[in-house]
Order: sequence, then structure tokens, then C-alpha cells
Amino acid sequence: MVVINPSVLLVDDEVPFVETMAKRLAKRELAVETAFSGKEALEKLEGGGPSRIDVVILDVKMPGMDGLETLAAIKGKHPNVEVIMLTGHATVESAIEGMKSGAYDYLMKPCEMDLLMAKVGEAVAKKRAHEAKILDARVRVHALRRES
Repeated sequence: MVVINPSVLLVDDEVPFVETMAKRLAKRELAVETAFSGKEALEKLEGGGPSRIDVVILDVKMPGMDGLETLAAIKGKHPNVEVIMLTGHATVESAIEGMKSGAYDYLMKPCEMDLLMAKVGEAVAKKRAHEAKILDARVRVHALRRES
């Protein structure tokens, strides 16, 4: 069985944070891509296809398109991509809004790396289980069509 390393898209407007976090995630054998705005994140998801990205780690407070707007756009176009909101400016209201909009979880900066890795692992497992169910359903539909 081939195990594919989880792929993560890290989205934050703070360049030093993104560069440091990307290195730390890559050391833990994640395939890491970065984006510095919501718009750039959406372009990367469109360019490489959502199947390439397992989890988006998304900052809430960014100039232009904020994290909640970006989350809504991601879930609208790529519902199987899991999103973990990560922010230093969280409020209970933004956490609730993010979860209502389909975020997998919501973490505060600074976040312990072990906690973030655990959340990424859980989100990847959820995405891959959902994709397996979709594949199984397609196989069953195909088999039913062949029988009729």
C-alpha cells in the first residue's frame, strides 16, 4: 500500500510566520504549499486541483479577502478540502461562524505543533474516508448500470 504524505496549503498574510511554519510542517513530512492571501489560496486550489490539497490551514484576519470569506469560497468550490482556521485574533463569534461555514476546527496562535499536527491528521483522515465513500458509491452505481 502506498501512503501519500498529507498535503497542506498554509494561508496567512504574515510572511515570516508562513515561512517558519512551512519549514516546521515540511520537517514533519507534510507536502506544504503556501499562499499569502485568500485570493492566492483559491488560485492555488484551482490550479492544482483540490485533490492535491488535503487540508488548508487558514488565517482568519487577512487584508482583502479575510479567512471567513476564503473559507466560504473554498467550501463552495471544493467541499472535500478540510480547513483548519488558525488565528491570533479569534473571538467566539468568528469561531462559531467558521465552524458553521464548514471549518474542520479552529485553533489559536500560538498553537502547539503537536496539536496542529494532530488536527491535520484528523482532517486528512476525514477527507480520505469521505473520498473513499464517494469512490465506493461510484463503483456501485457503475456496477448497477452494467447489470441493467
